[in-house]
Amino acid sequence: MTEGNFVDYVKVFLTSGNGGKGSIHLHREKFITKGGPDGGDGGRGGHIILKGNKHLWTLVHYKFKKHFTAEHGGHGSKNRSFGTDGNDVYLEVPLGTVVKDGETQEPLYEVTEHDQEIVLLDGGKGWLGNWHFRSSTNQTPRYAQPGIPGKEGSFTLELKVLADVGLVGFPNAGKSTLLSVITSAKPKIASYAFTTLKPNLGIVEYRDFKSFVMADIPGIIEGAAEGKGLGHYFLRHIERNATLLFLIPADSEDIVKEYGVLLDELRRYNPELLDKDRLVAISKSDMLDEELETEISGLLKPVLGNTPFLFFSAVAQKGIMPLKDTLWEMIHDQKESMGSGK
Repeated sequence: MTEGNFVDYVKVFLTSGNGGKGSIHLHREKFITKGGPDGGDGGRGGHIILKGNKHLWTLVHYKFKKHFTAEHGGHGSKNRSFGTDGNDVYLEVPLGTVVKDGETQEPLYEVTEHDQEIVLLDGGKGWLGNWHFRSSTNQTPRYAQPGIPGKEGSFTLELKVLADVGLVGFPNAGKSTLLSVITSAKPKIASYAFTTLKPNLGIVEYRDFKSFVMADIPGIIEGAAEGKGLGHYFLRHIERNATLLFLIPADSEDIVKEYGVLLDELRRYNPELLDKDRLVAISKSDMLDEELETEISGLLKPVLGNTPFLFFSAVAQKGIMPLKDTLWEMIHDQKESMGSGK
């Protein structure tokens, strides 16, 4: 998937179908000149339905087509024939899509499961034909109910990437390089800031044919919580990742300070992000000798407390397997904890 094809924010304009009107008809056939009412009911207008699809990763299919209108219900007819229901319109979206009111931006729904369906707009109800209004005192009613009009509205679709592991770090921390080495993803890699402008997803193959999903998300900078740089664009996706992998390059001027800034940006955006499991990984560690690793470890331990950390180098293939092992254990432990209701 090319960068230009990754779309994670769209506004759509929707209209459900009108309900069909009931029929006003009196039964007529040979030898029956004054039959009773037999007008049928109108059909229901089509719904607008959101549907989760685990095979989609982007909202690009709504980039150029933003207006959707469901079919109107058919009108009732003679012989108590009901009008046909209007065809529903299904909008398929990736898992992790949040639906907001297009005007107020109030969150309404969240799509998290495959084939999950949410009716955004009901179709108008088809109303009754004159057959329903016959009575002993009014045997030939010449009226029926009109169908109820459909609804219309605008909605914002906002994708938050679903992944087991989300990479957190400043631009040029080595996130894209790591993803390219341990997955089949091919993110853009260069030596300037914000090479990654869109989230990249990759499948990490683990032992015994197991795997997990890792997301390389645009790099964070100081002030991201206030919208600086890529700001909320980045932080929105971090919310949906189960485990956070903090990447700090070994050649950073101040590793402890850089970790503190990253942590503070997450806290200011959403304090709940600090409750996620996290692992700190020092990238580009092929630049370090044993003495420097020991020195950095001594600086990190008092700051990190129980948060695990390790050293690795994606280019030199150093420490890659221990990194996978640690991430797998964290993901597995978290899923077990959720399953047991802890």
